[in-house]
Order: sequence, then structure tokens, then C-alpha cells
Amino acid sequence: MALSIIVGLGKGGLNNTAGQFLPFVTSDLGIGMGQLSLYFSVSAVVTMLFLPIGGKLMAKYDTRLILVVGIVLQAGAFALFGAMSSVWGWYILAVPLAVGGVFITVIAGPVLINQWFKKKNGLALGILSAAGGLLGAIVQPVTGNLIAEQGWRFAYIALGIGVMAIVIPMILLFIKRSPQAKGVQPYGAEEATDAAAQQADTSNQGISMKIARKSTAFYALVVFFFLITSVASFSMHIPQFLVDKGFDASAAGSIMGIYMVGVLIGSLAIGVLTDKIGSRITAILAMGAGIIATVLLMTVSSSTAILTFAVGLLGIISSSIGTLGPAIASSLFGNKDYSEIYSTASMGLAISSIVAIPAYGFIYDTFKNYDIALYLIIAMLVINIFAVLIAFKDKNKLVKEGHWN
Repeated sequence: MALSIIVGLGKGGLNNTAGQFLPFVTSDLGIGMGQLSLYFSVSAVVTMLFLPIGGKLMAKYDTRLILVVGIVLQAGAFALFGAMSSVWGWYILAVPLAVGGVFITVIAGPVLINQWFKKKNGLALGILSAAGGLLGAIVQPVTGNLIAEQGWRFAYIALGIGVMAIVIPMILLFIKRSPQAKGVQPYGAEEATDAAAQQADTSNQGISMKIARKSTAFYALVVFFFLITSVASFSMHIPQFLVDKGFDASAAGSIMGIYMVGVLIGSLAIGVLTDKIGSRITAILAMGAGIIATVLLMTVSSSTAILTFAVGLLGIISSSIGTLGPAIASSLFGNKDYSEIYSTASMGLAISSIVAIPAYGFIYDTFKNYDIALYLIIAMLVINIFAVLIAFKDKNKLVKEGHWN
């Protein structure tokens, strides 16, 4: 529960509300959408560079210390956006925002769940991501109302300080480094028996990082992270998309709340499906749902209900980052070097943010709409289906060659 709140507020309370500020900051400061959204690129570059370091720090130092530092950096930088009057302020603060976000929103969830759960990992990841959706469904409309009534500066400061005030006590009171540190076994761990004692422990089996990094499956996983994050990154531009459709800040915030409800539903559904039918088939179904959502955004302009449904469906796909990504990584490579493999493959996530978010912004600045961006999203979802198929085919090859041990 504590981990769900911590990660959920980092994602749903900070990262996922960032897009709501873009139309109003650009209008107030007289800068372009692409110019401001470049701060996401700065953040993504820092994330990409820091991910391998973050994985090692997470494994080496006390988890509580790492997470407290992480939330202070992330939420503190977010709050300070409210005091900025130049776009350079966003570029500079993007650095601590990203460093803190690596621990809070990228590494903490998958690593701790992998330590605490030996079965039903998919469901646990789904619940974790669902918490982000639930909290986001609450925070998104609150953010919209704050911007509409108090201005974007106050909204930045209030959200940043509020998240720190909630998360820091949760970390200090409830987070432990491992089940062993609390004197318990991971959920699903089999109790020792005479028969079990004669069998090799398979809980840490898998493919080593040395082999994984040379495999087609690994690079297909990087592509999957890159493309699904690029698709999900469009959520930062949905508020502007909605403003262009005639919605005000408060109404856009309410619809973004539905987006987070989609994240909630998708996280639970994808987590359950991953445990029931496997991550490969679940991923293909999720990409298909994303195509449907994008087509609806492209073709429907007058129906508030259908647009809201499409945005919610896109939220379901966005939940794939926190559920499908880790589950696919585990299915492909096992637990042997999971933390290192996952954090390294997550560089695809960082790389996508360097390109995708500002690219959508510059597309909008050039064409005054997002039509081309929506066509690109459909193409990326189709490519992702092939990436998943290729990855699992190569995994089977690695297993047959004896690399799973």
C-alpha cells in the first residue's frame, strides 16, 4: 500500500499532471509548445544517463534514504516551476526532477515488487500502476481546478509541497529494503521441506545480463519501451488537444481524470491478464486497444462522450509502461539479473521522451493540430506488436541454447 501511494503520487500526482500546465504556461510566457516541452527532453536525457547508476544505488544503499532523496528532488523541482519566469527555469529544474523520478517512478516499484513477490508479480505490478491511476484520477481534476481558480504558479507549488508532505512519512514508516529485513519471506515463497531442499532454487534463474545485452530479444524490449512510452507521452499534449476542441482548464482536467481512471482499469486488467494468459498475448491486445483509441481521437470531434472514452482508453494503454514492461522483461529474461536488465532496457523509455514529447509539440506548432502525431501513434503501436513477437521468438532460441540457468 505504501509503495503504491509513493509511486502513484510520483506518477499520477506529478508526472501525469505536467501536461495540464503546458497550454497556460506557453500562453502566459509567450513561448511555443515545442520550446517549453523541450524540458521533457532534458529530463529524459538525465533519466537515460542516470538509470544504470540509479539501479546500482538502489541495490547498494538503504532504500528509505534513496526514496526520500528521490521525492525531495522530484517534488521539490516540480514546486519550483511555479517560481519560474523563463523557459530556462524548466530546463534547469528538469535535472533534479529526472534524477528523483528515476528512483520514485521507474526503479522502486519493479525492484521492490520483484523482491517481495515470488508469484502474482503481474497482479502486484498491476495494483501498483492502478494506484497511480486512482491517485491521478483524483489529482488531475484538482489540478485543473487549481489552475483555473488560482493560476498555474500556485498549482505547481501546491502539488509539489503536498506530494512531499505525504510521501516522505510513508517512506520512513513503511518501506523496508527486503522481506528478510522485516523477518518474513516473499509472498509465494515455498516453505522449506525435505523434498524442496533437494531441488535447486529456481527463484533467481534466468538469462544473465552478459547474454541478454547481445540478444535480439533485449533490443526488441528496448524498442517496446521506446514506442509504448512515445505513445503514452502524447498524454502530455491531450490538455492542449482538448483546449483546441473547446474545453476550458477545468473541463480538460476532468477528462484527464478519466484518463487516469483508464490507467487504473488498465493496470488491474493488464496485471490479471498477464498472470492468466501471459505477457505476450496481453501486450498484443493492449496495442490493439491503443489503435482503437487513436482512431477515435482522429475521427470524432463533436462528441464529448466519445472523446472522453477515447482518452480513457488511451490511459489503459499508458498503464502498459508500469505493468507490461516489467512483466515482459521478467518473462523474457527471468530474475537472475532482473534489476540490471530492466533498468538498462528502460533507457528506451528515456530515449523516447527525448524525442516524442517535444516532437509532438513542434508538430503542433507547425501544423496547429495533432493529426500527424496521431498517425504516428498508430504506426508505433503496430510496430510494437511485431517487437513483442520477435522478442519472445528470440527468448525461446536463447533457452534452447542453454542460456537460461
